[in-house]
Amino acid sequence: MKHFELNGQLRKTGNKATIKALREQGLVPCNLYGLGMENILFTVNEKELKGLINNPASFIVDLVLDGTKYTAVLHELQFHPVEDNCLHVDFLAVNEEKPIAINVPLNITGHAAGVQLGGKFVKNVRELRVCALMKDLPDQLDIDITPLGIGENIVAGDLKYENVAILSPKNTIVCGVKATRQSAQA
Repeated sequence: MKHFELNGQLRKTGNKATIKALREQGLVPCNLYGLGMENILFTVNEKELKGLINNPASFIVDLVLDGTKYTAVLHELQFHPVEDNCLHVDFLAVNEEKPIAINVPLNITGHAAGVQLGGKFVKNVRELRVCALMKDLPDQLDIDITPLGIGENIVAGDLKYENVAILSPKNTIVCGVKATRQSAQA
């Protein structure tokens, strides 16, 4: 899986006024926790953070906080309800030995047989939640839709990948081919 380096500065706990002042400076308050370590409070530049969160790909985040490097994944994002800017980010610390649960984007390949017969291809989800060791995490999950006929679906339970467990519910419909009026007349 791809890595994304993000620089930050450590911060102290603060009240609402302190946090508001940080946000006015273009900084986003963040929290790093997990692996039995103490919570680490820090801030990152909002513009640097946008490169990570406004991206369809999933990343392992290399946090550099005042010279110390931590490996983490995005855990939770909080956005302003009106202005749509990021208010707070939680990162979960990870390492090479423990499995990581993360959302991975899907890559649809092939041309469905049902579409060639007049059906309409429908993609229901863009990503699936998977669990694997860091070295086994894929950048994307490839799905070949060539054998899909009209009225057929691919569900998460149908997908198998080496050294990767799919955590999304097995009955989650990933994609399918729906019948259209044109296909019904044929």
